[in-house]
Amino acid sequence: MASVEVSINGRFYRIACEDGQEQRLIRLAGSVDEKVSSLVEQVGQVGDTRLLVMASLLIADELDDAKHGNGHANGGANGGSVPDPAQNQAAIAALSALAERIEHIADSLESA
Repeated sequence: MASVEVSINGRFYRIACEDGQEQRLIRLAGSVDEKVSSLVEQVGQVGDTRLLVMASLLIADELDDAKHGNGHANGGANGGSVPDPAQNQAAIAALSALAERIEHIADSLESA
């Protein structure tokens, strides 16, 4: 099993992953870091756990939009096209796995 070191909100985390999934995990962590950075700009540094929970909820909201095809994450009322749900299966699975990992990290931080 491989592991990578990722940075979210300036903190480094060593995360285990399946062999060959290192670059994907780095890319996903980058997305989470972008989400957290955006939250920091909006609400400030309110603590790592709270920021990770807020980012998890935003990602879960996007995942829910993708699952139910209501289009909010893809332009919605602005006339954006809603992709075929079958084409989103890999993205949905990745976001679900990422949300679970974030929840695990947040739980670990709370217990530390």
